[in-house]
Amino acid sequence: MTTKRKTAKPPEPTPSTPNSAWMFELDTVETWAYWDNLFSKVECEKIIEIGNSRLSETARAGVTTSVVNKELRDSKVAWLYSVDDLAWAFLRVASAVADLNKRFFNFDVYGMTEGFQFTKYEAPSGYYGLHVDRGIGLAPRKLSVTIQLNDSADFEGGSLSLHEGSVPIVPEMQQGKMVLFPSYTLHEVKPVTKGTRYSLVCWITGKQFK
Repeated sequence: MTTKRKTAKPPEPTPSTPNSAWMFELDTVETWAYWDNLFSKVECEKIIEIGNSRLSETARAGVTTSVVNKELRDSKVAWLYSVDDLAWAFLRVASAVADLNKRFFNFDVYGMTEGFQFTKYEAPSGYYGLHVDRGIGLAPRKLSVTIQLNDSADFEGGSLSLHEGSVPIVPEMQQGKMVLFPSYTLHEVKPVTKGTRYSLVCWITGKQFK
């Protein structure tokens, strides 16, 4: 199930408006979009089981470094692929992303080239500080996907914050909900202060922006 977000219509220019330029197209790119109940509770639990069986890596400090720096990022990750009995999940994400991208971003994209990143944030300090998901030397990441895998009652803190201005956007999250946003957006995962938060992340790639 997906819910449309309303976009404010800009005022029409009038002949009396002093303006030496003229807009060819309006910017219609949203800050974020979402899809409720992308995965059921049972499906989320299956992904968590697979992810936990493969956890073997402490998350790196950034997208283009192999350094572990818990002052920036404190979590454990596992890389999951369609061959990990997850072809159904990749198909589900691809379908939802294609729909949301067409309606809210309209980026030129061609797929998921890096697999899923399963992430485990544990109290008292699991978090990921301010960062963007793009990086020089990577395939051009254009859209970022994050899916909450466990119930919000299982943990405290751990909110996703999107920073486009002085006041961060904090999407309300539930188990199985997917949030989609441009990969150049500054964002963070706040510290988990109680319990454990599980998430599934991937990036949608495409040609360079131009």
